[in-house]
Amino acid sequence: MARIHPVMTLLLLLPLLPWRCAGGCGPQEGPRPNNTVVVEHQFDLESTCGEITLGAHQDVLDRPYLYVAAKDGGFRVYRLDDPPIRISTLPTSQLGNLHAMNIFQDGNRLYLALGNTFGTAVQDTGMAILDVTNPEAINILSVWTDPAHGGTGMVVARGNLAFLGAMGNGVITFDVSTPALPVELSRFVPDITFPDARPDAAKINARGLAVAGNLLYVAYDAGGVRILDVTNPVTPVELGRYSNPALNGHARAYNNVVVDGTRAYVAFDYCGVEVLDVSNPSSITALAWWNPWSCEGNSLRWFSSDGHANGLALDTVNQLLFVSTGKSDLEVLDVTNPSSPLWAQEYGGVDNGIGTWGVSIHGSRVFLTYTCAAVPFASNWTGVKILQYHR
Repeated sequence: MARIHPVMTLLLLLPLLPWRCAGGCGPQEGPRPNNTVVVEHQFDLESTCGEITLGAHQDVLDRPYLYVAAKDGGFRVYRLDDPPIRISTLPTSQLGNLHAMNIFQDGNRLYLALGNTFGTAVQDTGMAILDVTNPEAINILSVWTDPAHGGTGMVVARGNLAFLGAMGNGVITFDVSTPALPVELSRFVPDITFPDARPDAAKINARGLAVAGNLLYVAYDAGGVRILDVTNPVTPVELGRYSNPALNGHARAYNNVVVDGTRAYVAFDYCGVEVLDVSNPSSITALAWWNPWSCEGNSLRWFSSDGHANGLALDTVNQLLFVSTGKSDLEVLDVTNPSSPLWAQEYGGVDNGIGTWGVSIHGSRVFLTYTCAAVPFASNWTGVKILQYHR
């Protein structure tokens, strides 16, 4: 994306409606819940600004391994010793010469979203499927690439289907029943004339994805949130759409989405987090809006905002939502009552001079990925911070 736009673009140094601030507006305002969360630092896994870490996820089978998408640095595997040790790297030369942007694991299959989306060095769209049966000897099952220019924001999978968030190229669906030979089933570009009848197409991108049953939830950047019915993956159908009307006439960016039953939590960039009722996909309604940075007054606020919500991770047992927020690093919300999210904790803060991109959780651990950035905040450190949390 060769444009300034509130999704942390131009990051590389190298090449509103419903209940606002429900239950507390953020780190400096509103009550803490009684069971405040404690977040403690454990380890740093350092990288370089030439190999920015974007995604970090512990093995979903509870094995002591961490998988990291390191953009131009490819795909990395760490063994979670004390301290963690990097045991292998798949360079971009083995990944279709595309940057590693994001990770999704389904059992012993690991999916990599490939293709840079930043700045003027946007790449083609791609996906790799890896066999992680033995995390210390990973096999590449397939690398799919396509000259559809725009890169890839995210990949998710459900059974024998995989879905790529292919930015301006929409959602690409694959049959991955034979992982060595993924078969493209469809490409679906949701209508871009919502919420603005005269949109800037460059600002509408399929970024964040979540799949639940036969529904695919799409964080569609300036195009709001969409829910697709993928019962027939050859012909996806859009069932519903949502965008906060308080941002009409202003820049908006929906970056990510996680779903818990009838609720969807959406990262709304410099506008915080929205909680949506998706019990009826054709009629999405707003439950709450955690808007700590008062974004709706002026689009230029993006440049001075103390936060930019991007990554999301939900602890469904403790009903805690972890949000990577750029300049302010990490915010933790208690969503026990989703209609009134409470700020529970912050890690990092606006004064440490570095900022985050993504977040994941596993057990009681938090994995924060940091980025090198010039706009909209300064950050000269990249890598993964491993944290521990408890109430």
